[in-house]
Amino acid sequence: MPTSPIGPQSVERALALLDAVADADRPVGAKTLARTLGCALSTVYHLTGPLIARGHLARTPEGYVPGPRVPALHRAYQRHHGLGELGGPVAELLGQLRRTAGAEAYFTAYRDGRITVVDTTAPVTDTAHPFAPGPEPRAHATAHGKALLAELPRAARRRYLDAHGMARFTDRTITSPERFEAELARVRDRGFAVSVGEADPAYTCLATALPPLPGGDGVVRALSVSLPTADFRHRHGELRAALARAVPLFTASFPTLPES
Repeated sequence: MPTSPIGPQSVERALALLDAVADADRPVGAKTLARTLGCALSTVYHLTGPLIARGHLARTPEGYVPGPRVPALHRAYQRHHGLGELGGPVAELLGQLRRTAGAEAYFTAYRDGRITVVDTTAPVTDTAHPFAPGPEPRAHATAHGKALLAELPRAARRRYLDAHGMARFTDRTITSPERFEAELARVRDRGFAVSVGEADPAYTCLATALPPLPGGDGVVRALSVSLPTADFRHRHGELRAALARAVPLFTASFPTLPES
């Protein structure tokens, strides 16, 4: 069977198909999927059969849509990132932060060498927005990435940067490990992180790490907000204040872990 660097071609195509359906704002027809994947129509039908049977996809008269298994996957995703059954309260608190800050709000987490945007108030249909839920490949260039990495032991942080690199996304992106360490020292001193157009020149973000849970669970969490860079200069004070007020509300929403 032909393979790619990621894995068997059929598995890669099935995942690409799921991504195409998930990213669409309406049902996706089989012919559209075939064009998107660059494969035959028969291949689309071959791939969608097992996905429908497992509940990952559903077929409607208009085309394919995410299936009934997806909500359970999302709950598992939240559970594994330390949200447990708190998806509802966290979403409500993010919405509250969005209203008080007047900027899109995010809940992010570091666990086992990976940084993830767990939830956000940004509309899923806003494809131009740079910070979507899922793995965060630009952590060194984002405020939430800086806030999370600043909380790690230096050795764990170096392992993360060695594994993920420090690509340059704009002329403001920090790509030097020495400069980045100095930046994280400032983050720890100030208690918040800022990224002014480092991941996307049009957006600036601010973030702060949440206190660790008593007993510890190996997850580092952060709250952040983003807004157009042009609006940041005259609003950074109120955004910092909104984040500071939100921290105890989020902290109180998490269960206390037993002391080890």
